[in-house]
Amino acid sequence: MLTLAEATRLFDARRAAWLREDLGAYLALWADDMVFEAPSHPEPLRGREAFAELVHRSNEITRPLRFNVLHLAIAGEDVVLAEWVITVEHRQSAKTITWRGMSRCTMRGGLISHWREYWNPADLAGAGSLAVQR
Repeated sequence: MLTLAEATRLFDARRAAWLREDLGAYLALWADDMVFEAPSHPEPLRGREAFAELVHRSNEITRPLRFNVLHLAIAGEDVVLAEWVITVEHRQSAKTITWRGMSRCTMRGGLISHWREYWNPADLAGAGSLAVQR
């Protein structure tokens, strides 16, 4: 059974890798057969390779500035629920955008196997090319 301490370590590692733009360390936290779902993707991304393309494209366009996890909770044996706030900067324009969201993360063997984000697409509506980053 997953503990809050284990979930916190994983989320801290994910947050730290993302903020320092260490994409290898960030992607190493995800299972090979992982699934990623977000409002910006009509169909889930399946597999770390597909997700890696999104992560690399996002990093080319935006620079992470802040990633604050406001609340973290365990639900059941392997699910982590999180509320967070993210701020990024568009690399070309230096425009920043901040949005809030929640996620449901299923963990397996210490890795993220399924990730689903919930956030309001209107928060990114004025961001133009920033919207592809998530």
